[in-house]
Amino acid sequence: MGENALFRLAHDDIVVRIARNADVLKDAKKEVAVASWLRDLGIPAAEPTDHTQPIMVQGHPVTFWHLIDDSGARPSLSDLATILRQLHRASVPPTLQLPDFDIFDRVSDRIAKAPELTDAERDFLASRLTHLRTEYESVKLTLPPAAVHGDAHQSNLIQRPDGKVLLIDFERFAFGPPESDLAVTATEYLIGWHTDVAYASFCDTYGLDITRWDGFPVIRAINELKMATWLMQNVGVSDQVAAEFRTRLASLCDDNSPRNWRPF
Repeated sequence: MGENALFRLAHDDIVVRIARNADVLKDAKKEVAVASWLRDLGIPAAEPTDHTQPIMVQGHPVTFWHLIDDSGARPSLSDLATILRQLHRASVPPTLQLPDFDIFDRVSDRIAKAPELTDAERDFLASRLTHLRTEYESVKLTLPPAAVHGDAHQSNLIQRPDGKVLLIDFERFAFGPPESDLAVTATEYLIGWHTDVAYASFCDTYGLDITRWDGFPVIRAINELKMATWLMQNVGVSDQVAAEFRTRLASLCDDNSPRNWRPF
């Protein structure tokens, strides 16, 4: 489970996405609208069913999606760059009503609600968040604002058996700086999750290496905080997740320490 629980219906090729709580109902509505817009743009993406949605069930927003036949092959970073390049160049119609991108979305709430933190750990994370908010205010963005995915990593792509790559997971879609999308892959690369060759292909395909931008270190630090606090929500899932969260939290205390993080 990430931000949603996912189920495939037993007798239909339909995927059900169940969100954590009613606070994200607007995001669920936006996902459905964004998917229709992406289809009109010609960007291959997950498609909602024709049901009236989202619906609320026991306090959870629920949406329904056509199952994508997954080949099991991992899409490349070049595939991701191709889609982001097209997305960032698209004209956004006013009727889509994308929210302004909030790079700190949900982080404060996660820190406040996490039951497994000591008071000292909670204070550290809250202080780091405050510091990064201040740092971010001084960042000079250079790319024209655009529609952004908001969680643009390789795992939000699915490759079908015919080789076609589709974009999924639209709950963080917003209007804001393309730098935010590009910095996700760059952060993962510096952690060690991508090879030099794969990252070079990402930069070549998109036409920009975001790590050369002087604002990138701040965005990288924000991404690392988000990656740690996102995983923090799921520490009860397994001992492995709990241990990984502790690894991430410990390394956040030292900017110069190696990020020996495992992907989840």
